[in-house]
Amino acid sequence: MKVLAISGSLRARSSNGALLEAAVLLAPEGMSVTLYDGVGRLPHFNPDLEAGVLPDEVAGFRAAVNAADALLISSPEYARGIPGSFKNALDWLVGDTEFAGKPVAVWTASARAKAGPAALLLVLTTMSGAVVDEASVTVDLMSGGWTAERIAADDAKAACLRAALENLAAALA
Repeated sequence: MKVLAISGSLRARSSNGALLEAAVLLAPEGMSVTLYDGVGRLPHFNPDLEAGVLPDEVAGFRAAVNAADALLISSPEYARGIPGSFKNALDWLVGDTEFAGKPVAVWTASARAKAGPAALLLVLTTMSGAVVDEASVTVDLMSGGWTAERIAADDAKAACLRAALENLAAALA
């Protein structure tokens, strides 16, 4: 099964990115996790552009989403919501009928984040994404310095992420 991991953060060393990179290391047998890193290259959403040939970055993003069996999303909370660049990426998926019903797991890298994950869930369910609650987790990385390797080596954090990935696999079975 193919899982596309998308970070809502554009930071080079984000805790959300580290969570998704850890998913690559911890994925159960039979699951491949691929990181999508093009959120920052997507043009501003404009419905007029959907009527013609899609910009290359948008077509590539949609193709990656469509090829995935499920999505794994980790996004920071900015100003009690999700980052504008990430909302822009999600807006590009609204007109793509392949997204509806796609299983989605939402991971959060801060135990303090409440409004951002709630805003993300609202957007995803409005888009008819099939949020898999059993595969959605919070792993607090706010103490800083967490890398994918360090997360994977931490027994408690790795166990939490492995269980979430196994729950996602079970939802796909």
